[in-house]
Amino acid sequence: MSSNLSDISHDQLAVRRQKLEDMRANGVDPYRSSFCPTHTAKTAVAAYVEGAEDEDQPTVSMAGRLKFIRKMGKAQFVKIQDQSGVIQAYVRIDALGEEAYANFKKLDTGDMIGVEGMLFKTKTGEVTVRAVRYEMVSKALRPLPEKFHGLTDQEQRIRQRHLDLIMNLESRERFFNRSRIVSGIRRFLEERNFLEVETPVFQNIAGGAAARPFVTHHNTLDRDFVLRISLELYLKRLLVGGFDRVYEIGRNFRNEGVSRRHNPEFTMLELYEAYSDYRGMMELIQSLIRYLVKDVLKKDEIKMPDGEVIDFMGEWREAKYKDLVCEKMEDPNWFELSKEAKLEKVRALKLDVKEDWEDYEISNEVFGKLIEPNIIQPTFVTHLPKELCPLAKITQDDPSTIDVFELCIGGMEIAPAYSEQNDPDVQREMFAKQAGEEIQNIDEDFLETLEYGMPPAGGMGVGIDRLAILLTEADGIRDVILYPQLRS
Repeated sequence: MSSNLSDISHDQLAVRRQKLEDMRANGVDPYRSSFCPTHTAKTAVAAYVEGAEDEDQPTVSMAGRLKFIRKMGKAQFVKIQDQSGVIQAYVRIDALGEEAYANFKKLDTGDMIGVEGMLFKTKTGEVTVRAVRYEMVSKALRPLPEKFHGLTDQEQRIRQRHLDLIMNLESRERFFNRSRIVSGIRRFLEERNFLEVETPVFQNIAGGAAARPFVTHHNTLDRDFVLRISLELYLKRLLVGGFDRVYEIGRNFRNEGVSRRHNPEFTMLELYEAYSDYRGMMELIQSLIRYLVKDVLKKDEIKMPDGEVIDFMGEWREAKYKDLVCEKMEDPNWFELSKEAKLEKVRALKLDVKEDWEDYEISNEVFGKLIEPNIIQPTFVTHLPKELCPLAKITQDDPSTIDVFELCIGGMEIAPAYSEQNDPDVQREMFAKQAGEEIQNIDEDFLETLEYGMPPAGGMGVGIDRLAILLTEADGIRDVILYPQLRS
């Protein structure tokens, strides 16, 4: 059931409104300014003392939302849900008194209440609060979705995330785990002496990636800014400034399409380590993800929606980009073919490629559509074409590629990493080749900064949303962002 007015009967709303007015008429505040629980549902259950007599059990006070009410004449069993979970309360007329019990019977599911009482176990072994006092905390004027149908429509769950979090325990746990993942990342990096920093969201030039930016206007300065599409260039400035290990977890904004794995605003982890390279980043990301799976989420394995198990503790494959493309196209000389021959072959595979595409774009379409979606186990795809990123070191024994990897797991890119380009003249040349109206302008300020000297470094970006999809076993990005962008 939706919470939209058109989907809720006027009778339901009228009955709840009348109860609200009755409370006020009887001097009851239906919207308290505070309540001070001593326990959460989880800590209350944990406080029960096994083997102790009822009179020796602790008294607890907790608050939450009524999720279930079972009336039994002069007694009621109710389920109360707070952030930590659900606990049962047992309410009797002889414990509350006739007037208080009569008022309690008028409560609705969805109402938020506080209860106080001693713990006991029911015959079925459920830890329960034997209520001796209750207080109305916040009256719900709209009913919750039906108990057995819940909130099952995917789009409605996203548009009304508050109801999704109330009704779907799986969704609640997924967002708790996302928070644990981010906290775990911070702990891991701090133990390795990385410094967390914050860099500007409003920028003069959209640099560090190839993407269309959002543009905004600052009235006082009377000038346009772009919202950042990447964290990279400001973090590298800090390497020049003498911060050897830096990271930022922040929002990026790209004025592009939405999909199962894309949202216009998304969260990235970017980090840079001086005197390291892309191979140092391999060790770092492997150790980080294993830590998140084993120590943070307490899991032994991660399952894909189709049931396939991902093995993080075994060996992680390493494969060169060119080898994978040649293997897929069944042609060891793929990269020596003419553009026309490449176009003919990929069109035979039903790929939508354009006549004006560059050679590297054709090959990358093969990788993106036919190879990456089928890489399920952790795989470092290395040595990508240099045209795909102007910010990385060129491979010494193959000047057509760069010293990078893309970590692919579960059919998607999770983390790209580079041996960072620190030669200002080579960097200017690579920027100039890529610069154009559709890609990015040259950031002269960044190039000037490089001329002061940047140490060799490894750099890496990790899409937090995609990592959360993977580690929480979600279906897509809208399941791991509380409020993703939707069409109106």
